[in-house]
Amino acid sequence: MSPRSSVKVLVTGANGFIAKNLKIHLSGRKEIILVPFTRNNHFTELPALLCDIDFIFHLAGVNRPEDPKEFMMGNIDLTQELCNAIVAGGRTIPVIYSSSTQATQNNPYGMSKRAAEEILFGLQVANGNPVHVFRLPNVFGKWCKPNYNSVVATFCYNLAHDLPIKINDSTTPLKLVYIDDVINRFIQLMDNSADRNVDDNGCEILHPQYTTTVGELAHQLHAFKDSRVNLITERVGAGLVRALYSTYVSYLPTNSFVYPVPLHGDARGVFVEMLKTPDCGQFSYFTAYPGVTRGGHYHHSKTEKFLVIRGVARFKFRHMYTDEEFELVSNGEVPTIVETIPGWTHDVTNIGSDELVVMLWANEIFDRTHPDTYACLLN
Repeated sequence: MSPRSSVKVLVTGANGFIAKNLKIHLSGRKEIILVPFTRNNHFTELPALLCDIDFIFHLAGVNRPEDPKEFMMGNIDLTQELCNAIVAGGRTIPVIYSSSTQATQNNPYGMSKRAAEEILFGLQVANGNPVHVFRLPNVFGKWCKPNYNSVVATFCYNLAHDLPIKINDSTTPLKLVYIDDVINRFIQLMDNSADRNVDDNGCEILHPQYTTTVGELAHQLHAFKDSRVNLITERVGAGLVRALYSTYVSYLPTNSFVYPVPLHGDARGVFVEMLKTPDCGQFSYFTAYPGVTRGGHYHHSKTEKFLVIRGVARFKFRHMYTDEEFELVSNGEVPTIVETIPGWTHDVTNIGSDELVVMLWANEIFDRTHPDTYACLLN
C-alpha cells in the first residue's frame, strides 16, 4: 500500500477474537482509520462504507451456530454482498479473508468457508482485486473466547481460574498458529512489505505453525501454573512455549497478577528466591543490615553474580590453595556485577549506614542435598 495521509480499513467481524487483536495492533498507527462492521450492521450498509475504503480485513464468520442455515448467511451471503459492493464501487480494494483449514472438509462449516473463498477468488479474477485467503488452523492468543472453539483458550481459562480441564484423548493432534503471527502477516500484506507465499489452492501460507497434542498442551499449561509454586520457569523466550505462556497469563484474573514467594529472614537480613530455571540457575536477592557480613564460604563449581541494588558492600575473596586475597567495594549508585569464582572463599559486608540490598544469580538451582557450599571464614 503506497504511503498516504490516511488509510481507511474496513474490518468485518470487528468484535471477534482476531479482529480485537488486529485493531489493537493498528491503533498505534495514526494514519490508520478503522471502520468496523459487526453483527449490528446490515449488508445494505456495505456500499456506503466501502466508498473510500483502502483495505478490507474480512474476518466475520459463523462457526458454531444453533441453526446450520446460519453458515450460509454468515459465511457465504455476507461474502457475496461484500464482493457485490466492491464491484459496484468500481475500485480494486485488496481483501484479506480469514478462512479455515476446515474448508477442505465436507461439513456445513467447511463447505460454507470454501464457498466464500471461491466467491473472493472470483472477485480477484473478474475485478482485479488482490485477494489473500488464509486457511487458518486453531488460532490461539489473548482474548480468545474459552469454552467455545479453542481448546487452548478453554484450558488456559480453566487453569488460570483453578477449574479442572477435561481431556478425552491426550493423543489428539493439534495444529496451532499464534495470534500475533497471524496479525503480523496480515499487516505485512496490507503494507506490501512482504512477498506473497501461496499454496496450490492459491491460499496464503502462514509461518510458523505449531504441531502438538492435547496432552502435551495440558502438560505445558500445568507447568506454567506450577511455576508459581516451585518457582521454576519454563523456557518461555521463543516459539510455541513463549506464545502459550503469553496466552496463559492473559487469562489470569486480576487477583492473580501478584503471587507470594518464600522469604527467609534472620538477624542478618532476609533472603528471597524469585525465579528458577531448568538449566540456567536461579535469581534471588538478599539484604544485610549495617555492619553485617554474609557468605563466608566457597564453591567447587558453583558461580554467582552479585549486583548491589542499594547500599555499599565490601566483597572479600581468598584463594583456597594459594591464600591470595582480594577485596573490592561496590555500591548501588554504580551498577557493577561482582562474580564469585570457584575455589575462592568469599563474603560480603554492609559497610554503609543503610540496609544493603543485593540481587543474586547462581548458575544452578540450590540443592540442599548437594549444595556445593563449604563454610570457610575470611579474616
